[in-house]
Amino acid sequence: MNCPTGALHEVYHIDGVWKVINDPEKIVVVQTAPAVRVAIGEPFGLEPGTISTGKLVAALRLLGFDKVFDTNFTADLTIVEEGTEFIHRFKEGGKLPLFTSCSPGWIKFIEHNYPEFLPHLSSAKSPQQMFGAVAKHYYAKKLGVPKEKLVVVSIMPCTAKKFEMHRPELAGDVDYVLTTRN
Repeated sequence: MNCPTGALHEVYHIDGVWKVINDPEKIVVVQTAPAVRVAIGEPFGLEPGTISTGKLVAALRLLGFDKVFDTNFTADLTIVEEGTEFIHRFKEGGKLPLFTSCSPGWIKFIEHNYPEFLPHLSSAKSPQQMFGAVAKHYYAKKLGVPKEKLVVVSIMPCTAKKFEMHRPELAGDVDYVLTTRN
């Protein structure tokens, strides 16, 4: 946003999302980060901090998303995974302290600046990526559709989530990320 030449710019996924929403062969699900349901109300005149979950879900359904999910569910799964990993490392003598793996910006920072701490990172996926995996591998099966027909869109307040979805070890579970603004 501050690059004087415009060379550094976020990649927008909006056109791709509209394309899949308008494709009758696709089932498009969206997950929203917890901050989104609070931040979305203010531009529409609501008091700052107003929780607008119902309005957000209704708007996303009207836009054409087939199902709307809250990333809180997989945030809980991530916590369980990280807690289990901590207990295992504590009992078995693994690398401690254990650092969370929820933030792709944090992961990239460690990789570039402190690679000696990589063994301390949790192996758990972030809530965004965990949701994508659950949706593509469990929810698609529950719906009786091939996972290739299920499109997962994330609405997140962090541009690093776009980078995260393309990491080779995570690619394929989340298809698009829309980044919110405040």
